[in-house]
Amino acid sequence: MIFVEYLILVYFLYVVGYTASCSLAGMIRSFKSPLTEDWDLHKIAILVPAYKEDAVILSATARNLMVNYPKEFFELFVIADSLKEESLEALRKMPISLIEVDFEKSTKVKSLNFALQKIERDFDIALILDADNVMKEDFLQKINACYAAGFKAIQGRRTAKNKNTDFAVLDGLSEMINNHIYRDGNCGMGWSSSLIGSGMAFEFELLKERLSTMTSVGGFDRELEVLLVEKGHKVVYVPDAWVYDEKVEKAEVFAGQRKRWIASQYHYLAKFWGLGMKALFTGKLALFNSTILRNIQLPRVINLGLLGLIALTYSLLSSWLSLSPLIWWSLLAVLILSFVPSVPLSYYNKDFFKSLAKLPQAFGIMFSLLFKLKGANKKFIHTPHGQNSSE
Repeated sequence: MIFVEYLILVYFLYVVGYTASCSLAGMIRSFKSPLTEDWDLHKIAILVPAYKEDAVILSATARNLMVNYPKEFFELFVIADSLKEESLEALRKMPISLIEVDFEKSTKVKSLNFALQKIERDFDIALILDADNVMKEDFLQKINACYAAGFKAIQGRRTAKNKNTDFAVLDGLSEMINNHIYRDGNCGMGWSSSLIGSGMAFEFELLKERLSTMTSVGGFDRELEVLLVEKGHKVVYVPDAWVYDEKVEKAEVFAGQRKRWIASQYHYLAKFWGLGMKALFTGKLALFNSTILRNIQLPRVINLGLLGLIALTYSLLSSWLSLSPLIWWSLLAVLILSFVPSVPLSYYNKDFFKSLAKLPQAFGIMFSLLFKLKGANKKFIHTPHGQNSSE
């Protein structure tokens, strides 16, 4: 029993230590896109895979065409997979390029690879957006500035577009914490920012070459990050380059999305374990972080819930257990404090505190998913967006 207690303690010392260190590094790091009038303008291909995204694709596309960047220097490509005919007709009337695809088994990687092979015009930068994403007006300017400064892999700041339900508020909060710890914090530690799957830009030919080697079903961003870092290309996180992202509104959609994320996390942990261990022993800490350090942890909500339950259990059963309850309460306090710098003061309102009541439900959903992951990374799990997201 003592061995098990100390094993659990070692795990949580690692989790809390990693989170606190990255949170502190994220507070110290100060990076903004190096905007200057001297930068040359580069041609940007905006790639938008859209699988059954009729509810959001038209409005998001219209808004993304309004960015503050010369029209002749960017082109928006909607990669339409299983869209309704009326959506396709409306898209054909817009000043975009429509690429229609039809796969027996759809994945984002297949859509992107098809589009990258089909595009004939020369582009410097490839930018990937989700169908619901809306760029802030100056987003392309800031991506261009970072590319001009020599960065070949760039992750923008994804932030919540909606706060209309408790789960949407929690999802937005999760994104903030991820941005601070796994992107700002990882860069502050000298590692690579984690990729999110959208709001990310790359040198066009670099993305085309790396993506052509991939057949990912879920979590392609995790594999892409590893393949980039392996070749010496760290991803830079740009916190002042904003993309608005629709957050999940309902528990059932939350469960489906998180199931896909958790399954891909452990799939790539296993796939790249050998590469990660080799990176550790050869001093390539950025690669070790992208393959193992970040992925070996349980999801954050589960860590938070388990640590709280352990602290409470030790308080109630301290006479029968070896370690002091103070250890667990201290670890829980440090973990919670590590999240605080992620959240701006404006977010602390009644909706925020109301949404916290959903944390036990979120923990229950996430914990149960750990036992339902078999085969989840072998099929494409779509996260619906828009008003009909529950259908």
